Amino acid sequence: MKSTSYYPVIMTDDVQATSDFYVKHLRFEALFTCDWYMHLQSREDEHVTLAVLDYRHETVPEASRAPVRGLLLNFEVDDPDRVYAEIQAAKLPILKPICDEDFGQRHFITADPNGVMIDIIKPIPPSAEFAGAYDAAALPM
Repeated sequence: MKSTSYYPVIMTDDVQATSDFYVKHLRFEALFTCDWYMHLQSREDEHVTLAVLDYRHETVPEASRAPVRGLLLNFEVDDPDRVYAEIQAAKLPILKPICDEDFGQRHFITADPNGVMIDIIKPIPPSAEFAGAYDAAALPM
């Protein structure tokens, strides 16, 4: 299978509020808007997209109609400290304060209105303990 695109779809009971969150705080814009579905694209990278869907919509198989639960979205950025300051200024929840991890990330975790965790990450060199777990091409410079 050759994929031509990939994006997560957040199933929620409030499409507008969820979309507004990503537009306001994570620099997305709406490419398609209706009351039950919105397709969002990053204003900074056209390849970064996300959709928001009313979980009760008929396109969702009836047995699977439920709001999102247990989802973690990772966003790699150039400056997580700047984003952290913006998220704090907006008084959004900080589920994990910004820190450096030995496995090779500087990151923090916040959440959207549905409880979807959002991990804002910058790859950093891992400790010697974790460096061997990486393919050489995947190691951050």
